[in-house]
Amino acid sequence: MSGQPAGGGGGGDGDLFAAAGLEPRLALGRQAWLLRGRAAGRADALLACIAEVAGQAPLRSLLTPGGRRMSVETSSCGALGWTSGPGGYRYQPIDPARGLPWPAMPGWLHDFAAELAAEAGFAGFSPDSCLINRYRPGARMALHQDRDERDFGQPIVSISLGMTARFLWGGLRRQDKAGQVALFHGDVVVWGGADRLRFHGIAPLAGPPHPLLGSERINLTLRRAGPTARAAAR
Repeated sequence: MSGQPAGGGGGGDGDLFAAAGLEPRLALGRQAWLLRGRAAGRADALLACIAEVAGQAPLRSLLTPGGRRMSVETSSCGALGWTSGPGGYRYQPIDPARGLPWPAMPGWLHDFAAELAAEAGFAGFSPDSCLINRYRPGARMALHQDRDERDFGQPIVSISLGMTARFLWGGLRRQDKAGQVALFHGDVVVWGGADRLRFHGIAPLAGPPHPLLGSERINLTLRRAGPTARAAAR
């Protein structure tokens, strides 16, 4: 495999993604990269951060706008947190479960996300939101686009910890075939630009427990949810 699936339409062949091996840097598209194990050395700090955030804003299963309970458990830190309910999917500065601001994003986590984005070709990334999702066996995330942010010119930085997940990587249309790639503990995916609105998701979590986290996977997704100076000037 060349590591360069077509960037505009379909997401590539799932078997080819599975056979891609463990290259330290794998292109998933024209402007999408998998950085193998890049966050493994920060796992202890990331897990401590997650525990601190969850101690203030506990992870919980949210309702979709259609009234279904999500299989993942969610919390956030940063100036804006992502939430869902009858009013739709949205970012807001107040945690609706507590009526308080979301826990602050640690400066080192902001800087680490900016560093990861720069490695993938997106200099100047300044996230204001970190979504934390906890998956247990059977939990999944359906194919979706990230469209709740104000500026699609900003990339997405996604960090995986714990059990191996099957990342679904589709095209720019929901009907495009989605490929699959295994995400291991410490893997990072960064996408933006031409790939920013790709459909993506997580297949139902299955497989052996992780030595450190047991039967769960935790994903941190860092985004610029509010307006950037460029977006605000439009």
